[in-house]
Amino acid sequence: MADSVYVLDEYYLAITLLVTIAYQLFFFSIAFSFKFDKLTDFAGGTNFVILAILTLALSRTPDARQIVASVFIMAWGLRLSLFLAYRVLRTGKDDRFDDKRDHFFPFLGFWVFQMLWVWAVSLPVTILNAPAVRRYGPQAPFGTGRDVAGVVLFALGFVMESVSDWQKFVFRQRDADRREICDAWFWSWSRHPNYFGEIVIQFAIYMICVSPAADGAVGGQAFKALYATIVGPFFLTILLMFVSGLPLSERPGAKKRYENDLNWDAYQRYLNRTSILIPFPPQIYEHLPTIIKRTVFLEFPIYVFDPAKHSDTAKNQHSVEEGRNTSASGVRRSGEPLRNGA
Repeated sequence: MADSVYVLDEYYLAITLLVTIAYQLFFFSIAFSFKFDKLTDFAGGTNFVILAILTLALSRTPDARQIVASVFIMAWGLRLSLFLAYRVLRTGKDDRFDDKRDHFFPFLGFWVFQMLWVWAVSLPVTILNAPAVRRYGPQAPFGTGRDVAGVVLFALGFVMESVSDWQKFVFRQRDADRREICDAWFWSWSRHPNYFGEIVIQFAIYMICVSPAADGAVGGQAFKALYATIVGPFFLTILLMFVSGLPLSERPGAKKRYENDLNWDAYQRYLNRTSILIPFPPQIYEHLPTIIKRTVFLEFPIYVFDPAKHSDTAKNQHSVEEGRNTSASGVRRSGEPLRNGA
């Protein structure tokens, strides 16, 4: 099993990083030169496909586990890139870049972060296909309990993400004024079922990729490297929870509905009865204590919208009222005697 092609290092870290940088910079040059938003997500998703094909081909004689893991990440990346490309073609532009597309370094910064995202999330498959792991053998045939669990979780996550993405897209096409609430199917159990599905997918792929180490077939530094690739799914989870996913949609979305009177009362009820990420029956979630929602179900304070604290409208109204009160208390009425020290 030691017939894999050695390229730069025995873990394929350098070659996959260089390919990712070159691939992303190529699309960045087009996007910045022509102010063209429609290639960004396509470049990100297809990069996963490129890396999986590259490392699988370099391994020369891949086993079933390598093929399954590689096909899974390719299927996920290709579906994601095609869906996002189709969505941006229908909507016309990507609002994320309104303040960046005309500025070289801020726009480049997004692409650099996308490079890191692709490279890090690909690590489980990259290391599984690398010579450092392939030199150990024989490895347990594909089909262990861990493999089966990974396949089942991948299928569940893939269905959840795919169906949720398409359902939300169709819903938004029909709801032009953005007053209605998408609360059917997966969206009735989670406010972000697509993100949850994506997280499940990456941990499922990791479960399959780490099997050679978990089964004891791989040792040494390769053993540590396989386990260390959990940084990939954790990186994606942190990204969705604290950077580009929930923070950009939860509080800003609620604020927009509140300030523009877009069915706020109904949306507030939806927030109260629907888990932010982990799917859960709304009939039960609605009655859970706040401390359980904030901890077990990950609805951290950074996502919560408080009109009194976060709404510009409420702040302006409060300032006006304070000004009126100050004026009323500071102006001496006609015939009122001067106070001591006035």
